[in-house]
Amino acid sequence: MKKFGVIAITTLAILLTGCGTSQNLQIQTISENDVSKISIDSTANFSVSRVVVLANGVAEIINALNAKSILVGRDISSTEKDLKDIPIVTSGHQVLPEKVIELKPDLVIIDASTGPRAALDQIRTAGIKIVETPESWTLSDISKKVAAVASAIGAPVQGDLLNQAFNDELKTSTVATKSRIAFLYLRGTSSVYLIGGPGSGSDSLIEAIGATDVGAQSLPNPYNTMTAESLATLNPDVIIVMTKGLQSVGGISGLLKLPGVAQTQAGKNQAVIDVDDSLLLSYGPRTPSLVTALARAVEAVTK
Repeated sequence: MKKFGVIAITTLAILLTGCGTSQNLQIQTISENDVSKISIDSTANFSVSRVVVLANGVAEIINALNAKSILVGRDISSTEKDLKDIPIVTSGHQVLPEKVIELKPDLVIIDASTGPRAALDQIRTAGIKIVETPESWTLSDISKKVAAVASAIGAPVQGDLLNQAFNDELKTSTVATKSRIAFLYLRGTSSVYLIGGPGSGSDSLIEAIGATDVGAQSLPNPYNTMTAESLATLNPDVIIVMTKGLQSVGGISGLLKLPGVAQTQAGKNQAVIDVDDSLLLSYGPRTPSLVTALARAVEAVTK
C-alpha cells in the first residue's frame, strides 16, 4: 500500500506540473546564453595600457575591439562572461573612487549617467584622465559609441572594423512580425510600474524587428506611469519585460495581476517575453544577435 501511495502521489505531481507548464507555453525568455557577441581579431598598439570603464556597456565594446588586455576595472553593467575576471569598481551603479584609484589606471571612461560627481572629481584630483563617451539608446547610436571608445584607447581603425561587422550582422537579422508590442519597466519591490514610450531604448529594437512599439507610438515620455486605462488603450499583442522586473512582481502570475495587464490581448494569450536585464537596453556587441532572438521570440508567442 505504501508503495502504491508513493507512485500515486508522484504521478499526480507530474500531472500537476505538466498542467502548469502547458498554461505558460507562450512565455519566452531571452537569456545571455541565447545571444552571441560580435568581435574583431585585429590587433593594435593602444595609446593607453590600463583602462577602467564606468560607462554602461563600454567594457563589452573594449572586449569586442580585442582590447581586453588593457581593461583593469569595470562597472556592474557589463556582464559578459569573458569579463568575469575584471574587477567591478562600483557599488550597484555608484562609483567607488578608492577602488578605481587603487588600480592605477591611465584612463577612465564614463558616460553622462556615471556618478556620483564627487567620486569622479576625486578620481580627477588623483591625476587620472577621464573621457566621457556618448550613451546609446538606439541601434544607430552604437556606431557613435564604438567610434568614441576606439578613439579614446587609440584604436580608430579597429573601431571602423567593428562598426562594419555590426552593420553586416544587422542586415541579416530576422524581421519577425507586424505585432503591436509594449515594453513594461517593472520594479515591484519599489512599486515602480512604467510603460516604455519614445526614447525608452526598447523602441529601436522593436522597430528593428518590423513590429510597432505602441507606447512609443502613443505616449509622450520615454517612461510613463502604467495604469489600467493606458494599457487598455494601447492593447498590445505582446508584452516585453526585463527578467528581474518580471521576477520582482512574482513572475507571470504576478504580472497578470497588475492593473489592466490581463485585459490586454497580450495578457489574455500570456504573450510575454522577458529579456535579461543586461541585454535589453545595453546597446553593444550583443545587440545584433538580440534583435534576431527577439524576432524569433515574438514569432513564438504570437503563433
